Amino acid sequence: MASTLKIEHARYIVTLDPERRIVADGSILIEGQRIARVGKAADLADVRADRVLDGRRFLVTPGFFNGHLHISYAHAVRGIFPDDVESRLRHVFDLQSAMTEQEEYLTTLLGIVELLRNGTTCFIDPGTTRFPDACLQAYQDSGCRLVTSQCVTDRPAPVKLPQYPADEAIKLTESFIEGWDGRLGGRIRAWAMAFSVDTASAELLQGLKRVADERGVGLTLHHSTGEAMRRRYQEEQGTTPTEYLERLGVLGSNVLLAHGLGLNDAELDAIARSGAGVAMCPVTAMKEGHGVGQQGHMPELLARGVAVVLGSDSANSSNHLDPIRAMNAAAVQYKDARQDTSLIPAETAVELITLNGAKAFGLGDELGSIEAGKKADLVLLDTHRPEWQALFNPINNLVYNADGRSVHTVVVDGRVVVEEYRQTFADEDRLYGQVQEIGERLQQRTGITFPRSRWPIS
Repeated sequence: MASTLKIEHARYIVTLDPERRIVADGSILIEGQRIARVGKAADLADVRADRVLDGRRFLVTPGFFNGHLHISYAHAVRGIFPDDVESRLRHVFDLQSAMTEQEEYLTTLLGIVELLRNGTTCFIDPGTTRFPDACLQAYQDSGCRLVTSQCVTDRPAPVKLPQYPADEAIKLTESFIEGWDGRLGGRIRAWAMAFSVDTASAELLQGLKRVADERGVGLTLHHSTGEAMRRRYQEEQGTTPTEYLERLGVLGSNVLLAHGLGLNDAELDAIARSGAGVAMCPVTAMKEGHGVGQQGHMPELLARGVAVVLGSDSANSSNHLDPIRAMNAAAVQYKDARQDTSLIPAETAVELITLNGAKAFGLGDELGSIEAGKKADLVLLDTHRPEWQALFNPINNLVYNADGRSVHTVVVDGRVVVEEYRQTFADEDRLYGQVQEIGERLQQRTGITFPRSRWPIS
C-alpha cells in the first residue's frame, strides 16, 4: 500500500459533506488510511503522491454500506428456490447448518468478492456465520470492513438456530466482542446480536443491550411487526412489539433494527425517540411480496430523522449484493406504491448507502463522506459506459442509470482492493467452481432440492 495516494482530475467527486458539494474536475489526496485533502484539481496540482490514479473517467463516491447481509452460506444455493416455494427460510437455515468450515469460508469469500466489486466496503453480517474463525482469512485478504458476532437466542426459533440459556448467551456475546472487536486494524467490529424479539427473552435482550452499552458497540436484531403480531403483544405485554423493546430499555442510538416492515405510527415514533437505526432490504421485500406500499415506511422513518441504511439480506433473498440496484429499488418503489414522485429522491437514495450507513453503524465520524480527516473508503465509477450517457446530473445517473458493473476501482483504508474491475485476493475462476461444487454437495447431503428449471433443460 502506497503511503500517499492521489486521485487526480476526477470527473466528479460526490463528497456527501455537510454542504453536499459535488466537485467537478476534483482531486483527493490520501495519506495512509485517511483523506488529507479534497478539492479542485487545480488547487492540488502541485501535490505529489507515491501513487497517482487518473480520475478523468470517474465519478468518486464514499464507500457503500450494506446494513444487513447473511453473507456466509447463500451463494452456494443461490437461485435454487422457486419464487413461490413454501418454508424457504427453513430450507435456507437447514442448508447452512450442513456446511463445513471450509465450505463456509469459500462461500463467504465469494460473497466478499461480489460486495467489493459492486462498491460495498462495509457490511453487517447479523451473526449467522457459524465458523467465523474459518472466515477470518477471507476478511483479512479482502481488506473489507465488517460488523459481525454470534447470533444468540434463548427461545425456539422458526428456523434452525442454536439456542442457549440467557446467561450463557450473554457470556458468549461478551466473549465474542472481547476477542473480535477491533481486529484487523479496526476493520472488524463486534456487536451484540439477537435474532429477533420473539426468539429472545426480556432477560436476554436487556443483557445484550447492557453488554453493547458497556463495550461501546452496537446491537442488531431482525424486527418487523404487523397487525397480527401487534395483537398478540397487546394481549401478552400490553403494548406493541417495538414499544415493548423501548419499555425494556433495549432501543437506543447504538441499535439497528433489520427489515423494519409492518410498523405502525406508534412504533415509528418509538424508534425515532430512541435514536435507533433501521436497515431496510427493498429488493428482498419486493421479491417476497411483502407489500411495500402498505408495510414499508421508509419515507416516514426518514421524516422522523431515523438513520435508514439499505441491506440485501442474503444472496437467496434479494439474490444480488449490488448496492446501486438496491438504491434504485428504494428510490422507485415508494414513488410507485404511493403514487408520489417526491418520495425518496435520488439524493436521499445515495445517502441510504453512504452517510446513513455510517451513522447507523456508529461510524459517522470516520466514514460515509469524502472529507479531510475521514477514513479513505472510496468507490470510482466508470462514466465511460453507455448507461452513463449523456451525463448532466451525476446523482440521477448514479441512481437511475447505473448498477454495480460501473464500479472500476475500490479503496478501503487507503488501500486499492479493486482496480480495473478486478480484485487480486481470490482466484475467481477457481472459486466459482468450488462454490458450484459446494452447492451440489449441500443439496445431496440434505435432500433439499428443487427442479433446476420450470422449463426443460436438455
